[in-house]
Amino acid sequence: MNDLLTNILTFAVLGFMGFRLVTGVQHSRTADGRSLVQRVWRNAGWRHVWPVPLLLAAVIATATVIMSVPGLDWGWWSAIGGDGNPVFGSSTATTGTVWEWLIPLAFMALLLPALPLFAYAEERLFRTGAEVWSHRRRALKVVQFGLVHALIGIPIGAALALSLGGAYFMWAYLRRFAIARDRTEATVESATAHTVYNFVIVVVVIVAVLADALV
Repeated sequence: MNDLLTNILTFAVLGFMGFRLVTGVQHSRTADGRSLVQRVWRNAGWRHVWPVPLLLAAVIATATVIMSVPGLDWGWWSAIGGDGNPVFGSSTATTGTVWEWLIPLAFMALLLPALPLFAYAEERLFRTGAEVWSHRRRALKVVQFGLVHALIGIPIGAALALSLGGAYFMWAYLRRFAIARDRTEATVESATAHTVYNFVIVVVVIVAVLADALV
């Protein structure tokens, strides 16, 4: 009965995530969505690419240390058999079946077109207006950015480590605002950094899933 309940919860989460991703794709096809997606990708450059490996290494190393603390390795998604981030669609409930690789690949295919939209939404929430915030409020927003990922199922320690990403995106926002003196441009800049970072992660996940499927 417990296994049945766990599987039901797992597929309910996967269904919800799939719905959210489809909604994101639909928005990316609207006039406003296309405009924002194009603006973010046109803004992307080498300055957004080279920091990603360093940032990922720092996040992984920090997460490894924090998650060694008892209790901080807990996440509700892993508690019901999920693996990593539920948006990647990996779960023990699909292990050994075609869904083990088909769901993650389908999720990634849906996620890619909407990456800038999701990133921009988070940047508006956690970075826009930061130029007038105190250092304390900026630090709080950085930590909040990390911890909000725990709500979607990422282990608490990993979510805290993601605050490093939040700090980097905050820096990108403030750097651009200092030059342009415009909140929208600064938000697009941090959203671009965020999008490129997420894009690299998605590509790594796709390669890993394909490699595992072909073994």
